[in-house]
Amino acid sequence: MSRPFRSIASPALPKAEQLPLVDADVRVYPPLAITDRDALLNRLIIETPWRQEYINMFGRRHKQPRLEAWYGDPGTDYSYSGVHHTPLPWTDDLQKLRDLAQMASQSLFNSVLLNYYRDGQDHMGLHADDEPELGERPTIASLSLGAQRRMFFRPKKPTPNQVTYSLDLDCGSLLIMAGDTQRNWKHGIRKTRKPCGARVNLTFRNITRRHTSR
Repeated sequence: MSRPFRSIASPALPKAEQLPLVDADVRVYPPLAITDRDALLNRLIIETPWRQEYINMFGRRHKQPRLEAWYGDPGTDYSYSGVHHTPLPWTDDLQKLRDLAQMASQSLFNSVLLNYYRDGQDHMGLHADDEPELGERPTIASLSLGAQRRMFFRPKKPTPNQVTYSLDLDCGSLLIMAGDTQRNWKHGIRKTRKPCGARVNLTFRNITRRHTSR
């Protein structure tokens, strides 16, 4: 079980900006006061046992254009697009970042997916985090470390005046997606030709349907 919120002595969180997405609840905090962000990024890159997975798309297997790792409480297995993740145990760094994400979102998280974008060619296609394990209206907290990348949002259902919304995610920014966001919108990170350094993104989640070993 995820631990309750800690009462910790820390600077007040900056004010979050609510994004103008219809039928969604998305807000973003400007860069948070995370100590030694560069050192933290380097530790995550060096110490995380990264995996490059294959996913099933349109009946074919494709190598993912990024690296991944999954951490969480026991039993928080997670599956999508033919990929199955069994959680690694929490590290001290990830537990502290989880506390921060929980405080900002006022939600409890029992798992986190790390994505490592090595350069501007690494990316993530438009998708929704709507797997059954996450529940019907999941809250997801997405923390960015490293190089700035642009995130895109597009409605799931095409409309005559369909709008694609985008925003730049800076090092230390925290994006909260809640309510009906995953039900109505997709999001992703596109490739970029601009010179771009490494980025690690951490998406904290709560697995509601636990996996049990047989």
